[in-house]
Amino acid sequence: MRINYLAVFICAVLYFLLGWLWYGVLFGQRWMALEGFTMAQAQKSDVAADFITSFLLGLLMAYVLAHVCAWANAKTAARGAAVGVMLWIGFIGPVAYTTNIYEGRPKMLFAINNFYPLAGLWLMGLLLGAWKKKSA
Repeated sequence: MRINYLAVFICAVLYFLLGWLWYGVLFGQRWMALEGFTMAQAQKSDVAADFITSFLLGLLMAYVLAHVCAWANAKTAARGAAVGVMLWIGFIGPVAYTTNIYEGRPKMLFAINNFYPLAGLWLMGLLLGAWKKKSA
């Protein structure tokens, strides 16, 4: 099975940037309000360690998705995107929503927290499927 490691790395970078856009620009204030976070609390975290960890986890997601796309023979952008979305529909969405139900958390918080990996898996699958150059 051939995995394009450059594509995997680019996917991780895009996922990280999507997270910045998602939580920093689009939904950051709403997400903080739903979580009950204040800016003071957010500033107390070790931002560098959090960023490094989230990037590495995105890299892991991209690597696994690349393998699943290879197994599924997803050699087009549409097929790669479909693989990413199907993984979210089949695994991430149901598990996360079940947790959300039992924790009694707002549906909007579920949407903000979990449509980010949906969009990310779609984007990464799109890129992995579209990228024609394969490396060993």
